[in-house]
Amino acid sequence: MILSQTTMIAAPAERIFAFFDRMEVNYTRWHPDHITFRWLQDGRQAVGNRFYFEERIHGQHLKRTMRYTKVMPGRLIEFVPDNALIRFFLRRVSFIIEPLDGRCRFTQEVQIRIGPIGKRLNRAGFAAVEKHMREEGENLKTIMEAGDDAA
Repeated sequence: MILSQTTMIAAPAERIFAFFDRMEVNYTRWHPDHITFRWLQDGRQAVGNRFYFEERIHGQHLKRTMRYTKVMPGRLIEFVPDNALIRFFLRRVSFIIEPLDGRCRFTQEVQIRIGPIGKRLNRAGFAAVEKHMREEGENLKTIMEAGDDAA
């Protein structure tokens, strides 16, 4: 199952990508349910590098350590949980940036391994994740289009 959210943003792909390179200052600005972010090595997006974050979704305080698996500057950011058990269910998270006529299509994808019964039992949780993703897209659009990404 893939949860997906797309937002059109009037900003260059490089600026959007750079926003994620500065997550240590941008994370809590990006969404009010974001709690903390820190780099665990190197302080940048690169394959193999790790980061830690905390956020609230659907009444749960989530704490995750993630590892970058694909990074294409200005185009793609992909990461997976460091924990193998969590990775069994949460397969990957991707941010896809596609330039289109002076704007960008920003797509967030969360790939989850779950069967039909689990999907049905967790409907409210998945709806909360989709709402959170939609708000992240809208907030990123606001920050980028206002030119407020210089932090």
